[in-house]
Amino acid sequence: MAVRLLSKLKVLPEIRGVANASSAAAPATLSDFDLQHKTPVIRAQKIIPVAQYGGRHAVTMLPGGGIGPECMGYVRDIFKYIGAPVDFEVVDIDPDVDNDDDVHYAITTIKRNGVGLKGNIETKSEAAYVTSRNVALRNELDMYAYVLNCKSFPGVTTRHKDIDISIIRQNTEGEYAMLEHESVRGVIESMKVVTASNSERVARFAFEFAKRNGRKKVTTVHKANIMKLSDGLFLETSRRLAKEYPDIEHNDMIIDNCCMQLVAKPHQFDVMLMTNLYGSIVSNVVCGLLGGAGLLSGRNYGDHYAVFEPGTRNTGTAIAGKNIANPIAMINASVDMLEHLGHHFHADLIRHAVDKTCNVDKILTPDCGGTASSTDVVNAIIGNIAD
Repeated sequence: MAVRLLSKLKVLPEIRGVANASSAAAPATLSDFDLQHKTPVIRAQKIIPVAQYGGRHAVTMLPGGGIGPECMGYVRDIFKYIGAPVDFEVVDIDPDVDNDDDVHYAITTIKRNGVGLKGNIETKSEAAYVTSRNVALRNELDMYAYVLNCKSFPGVTTRHKDIDISIIRQNTEGEYAMLEHESVRGVIESMKVVTASNSERVARFAFEFAKRNGRKKVTTVHKANIMKLSDGLFLETSRRLAKEYPDIEHNDMIIDNCCMQLVAKPHQFDVMLMTNLYGSIVSNVVCGLLGGAGLLSGRNYGDHYAVFEPGTRNTGTAIAGKNIANPIAMINASVDMLEHLGHHFHADLIRHAVDKTCNVDKILTPDCGGTASSTDVVNAIIGNIAD
């Protein structure tokens, strides 16, 4: 299986310019979206033609549950205000049904549009044959790399200042393979799947990411002292690829110690590479250090599709409809999406307005120590765009 990097895409400033041999001849003037569709996917699947009309892009919108629908509404309000050339195809997934029909339709629309913006999708059914909607989307679209840039907001009061960490997470394997069975009555076995091919392509992605963005160190997070074969393979792959990048320091850290070190001395980390479950844990720890679940956005990349979402993948059901949910994470996800599509002017408009709202005006929701409502934050962002 050929190793292919998403990094050729000019998805965001941090990822722009990363080499990809299979698309090296692609014109530099193409957007990230166009570049992404010039190369084949690794996962065998039938590709549906990309929808694009008159310079506008169709994007699949999956509001999800909890605070997702209201946050998506704020994104649409901002996009309407700035005239962003994006048309959303809204797909609602019912969390209560015991089948995957809604998920299959959502996957079809993302294949058609190439890009998605999503909230966290609940899976309320406990039936074994009903898969997690979020995991199913990532696996079926082979979005193997997850990127979370964790950078401090100066306007948000936290214990540690000036944190700047990039988390690269393998997105389709590990404990999220969803392979479980009852070997004998009362004994459940859950399989953790780690493959050499996926370990190599996500590790290379991380080192290329570091190289192109002037990062100095990659830390591989693992539990190879206990899971000697699975995590051992992931760690050995990282060590082998590190030899191809002599200018980048590579070290490794056991997940237990990693969480403690993040809380005590987070500035020692630069780029962090890890498998799926560890990525989920570490992402939430770092988001907590920076002010909570409502600030950072995450990006799921495959060889043919990209989906953008809030960084911690929390539903926020308890605060839904109360006008106190922090809309920043979803708005930042929409900025990432605009950058990916090549609409840099519109992305910069929103990014600068968010920066002024949070870090200069300090208009923040209660989760970040402020008193503003969700609509107060959104109205302030729109006001700063107007300025």
